[in-house]
Amino acid sequence: MPLLPGAEPFRRDGGEVGVLVCHGFTGSPQSVRPWAEYLADQGLTVALPLLPGHGTRWQELQITTWQDWYAEVDRELRALTERCSKVFVCGLSMGGALALRLAAKHGDAISGVAVVNPGNKVHDAAAPLLPVLRYLVRTTKGITSDIAKPGAQEVGYDRVPLHAAYALRRFFQQVDSELPGVTQPLLVMTSPQDHVVRPVDSERILARVSSTDVRQTLLERSYHVATLDHDAEQIFRETFAFISRLAPEAGTGTPAEAAEAAAHEGTAASGGA
Repeated sequence: MPLLPGAEPFRRDGGEVGVLVCHGFTGSPQSVRPWAEYLADQGLTVALPLLPGHGTRWQELQITTWQDWYAEVDRELRALTERCSKVFVCGLSMGGALALRLAAKHGDAISGVAVVNPGNKVHDAAAPLLPVLRYLVRTTKGITSDIAKPGAQEVGYDRVPLHAAYALRRFFQQVDSELPGVTQPLLVMTSPQDHVVRPVDSERILARVSSTDVRQTLLERSYHVATLDHDAEQIFRETFAFISRLAPEAGTGTPAEAAEAAAHEGTAASGGA
């Protein structure tokens, strides 16, 4: 099945510190590729896989499950841990939930977690009906391109298959039950104006994880796909500063770049679990 333009996975070998970046539900690597490329440009080893059922047509997503999506990022993580001395996981939306589950499952193999507008619950009023509704209605309207920045577009599906929406709901429930197993340092970046994932999901995650090193940043100028929005550069800098603080050997950025990134992380609003 041909890939949508920009939906290709991204990988680049760098230093001994690795980063796994996970894209969101019905989206593609395109939505987080600038994030991944920025981290790779700092000298990190970066992997950004294409999740099964994504990046082609919504009919392919219809026949996948959350176990398929998770298995893909789990394989990528294991490959990074063989290659790198320290590994961090990052994700947008459902990709954030995938990152959090990896952290809960892999423990000390992961050095830190950075997530943008992570999903925790399907809030739609029809969500409890999905077990039956998915057999009666094939799709609903898409959720891509919730972006404030004029002209910015997300590559993804314009329809959401309800079988996949049901799988997403089950996945969020699974991850929510596992959040107390997340103990790693955690950076949560949240858009107060998000029309896809409610900001309360970030608060729920912060309240349930067991991490003691926790920071939260508000992305005041961006909507859901903040990695393509006005606050994208802030996300990139703060993620690299977060990684550099925990893995000083990370990257090849100049001292000035490192100092700037550290300053941005230092001014982030802090939150606690």
